Amino acid sequence: MDILRRNNVTVTGNPQGPAVVLAHGFGCDQNMWRLTVPALERDHRVVLFDYVGAGGSDLSAFSADRYGSLDGYAQDVVEVCERLDLRDAVFVGHSVSSMIGVLAARQAPDRIGALVMVAPSPRYIDDVGYRGGFSEADIEELLESLDANYLGWSAAMAPLIMGNPERPELGEELKNSFCATDPEMAHVFARTTFLSDTRDELKGVRVPTLILECTQDAIAPREVGAFVHEAVPDSTLVTLDATGHCPHLSAPEATNAAITAFLAGLR
Repeated sequence: MDILRRNNVTVTGNPQGPAVVLAHGFGCDQNMWRLTVPALERDHRVVLFDYVGAGGSDLSAFSADRYGSLDGYAQDVVEVCERLDLRDAVFVGHSVSSMIGVLAARQAPDRIGALVMVAPSPRYIDDVGYRGGFSEADIEELLESLDANYLGWSAAMAPLIMGNPERPELGEELKNSFCATDPEMAHVFARTTFLSDTRDELKGVRVPTLILECTQDAIAPREVGAFVHEAVPDSTLVTLDATGHCPHLSAPEATNAAITAFLAGLR
């Protein structure tokens, strides 16, 4: 199978510039980066893709065994980077993709040279000495609701995840994105996402890392950003003047400014 077709890979921007890979979060696709791409493509080769099960990806490539682990998604990232022969690419991951980027950088350190984590969370469930934002019962209820009625779950959860209730069109866009995702594949990705625990992987990060958090985020509270910052050696934490879990949509100017400043510092 052609990897570029499997993951609906799009390459834009400056072909001579350093590569930036933009990775969407659960229930989304590469279109979620449309407000970020223009800020990058003059100076960078910008790579976008869809995880299998999302957007324009090849649904026939889906495997519940492979994608029942974040390592399966990370392997997709590595294969895309290898197919395009990317070296020292900057991987920009939203939400769970931040952790997928950590795993991909571990698998192929020559391919990924820096990380940008947008609203990351290495574990969503609270633990002793750790606040992820949800109890174990919360997550089980969330997943049971998703399994029972995915469309209803999408309508209820999208506005909560997006935040910014004064801008309902943002929540509506996220809901539509959720609803466009194949439900069976979404169920697998949701369990993989919300039951994951990649905290131990953070201390192994050996590349420059930017962590972007929002002032209010129902999915990744600020305690999570502080935890990731402390765990990742030599990382930079920036608190955006933004609310919700998708600042690249709700506050693109602030998000783009932070990313481009970080990229400039890598040169």
